[in-house]
Amino acid sequence: MPSALPSLILASSSVYRQQLLGKLQLPFSSHSPDIDETALPNECAEALVLRLAEQKARALSHLYPRSLIIGSDQVCVNPVSINQAGVNQSQILGKPHTLTNARAQLLAASGQRITFYTGLAVYDAAKLQMRSLVEPFSVVFRTLSEAQVDRYLEREPALDCAGAFKCEGLGISLFKRMEGRDPNALVGLPLIALVDLLAECGVQVP
Repeated sequence: MPSALPSLILASSSVYRQQLLGKLQLPFSSHSPDIDETALPNECAEALVLRLAEQKARALSHLYPRSLIIGSDQVCVNPVSINQAGVNQSQILGKPHTLTNARAQLLAASGQRITFYTGLAVYDAAKLQMRSLVEPFSVVFRTLSEAQVDRYLEREPALDCAGAFKCEGLGISLFKRMEGRDPNALVGLPLIALVDLLAECGVQVP
């Protein structure tokens, strides 16, 4: 008789990630990891999201020692942000949390190509094996007026989303085009890559 597959744990309290993982029709539980998500000095976006995704997955291993634990983290990068000295430099953008920050993020993204980096990790707690990667996805914004940004935020204040928009909602109207292999990555959980990592762990979907 084949052994039962390990249980699946999503190391996140995000409703968006829970909804995405639900698409795969696998039974899973969710548990929020308690970690410090502060970036390290001079840490690039890819290194940051990969480290945090792995850290989130490992953080729950003592609670679920026989499970496959999924961790994910995301930031977006605006390559033409202006620093206080007036010099162009890329800027890592996280969740805006306030309307003021959300408005500033969207106005800075106007007419720009913004790249999202999503770190994805699957930790086999029983075997102490980590599988992880970074999935990029880019969006090219329309040229947005202040009035357009304000109207969008009145209707859909995406304060808990990196980049200050929800592509699965009205936020799609802000884009000229999308570039990447998996639009789910933009929401926060790259399912195509996740299916690959789960297969390496012996979980076949479908």
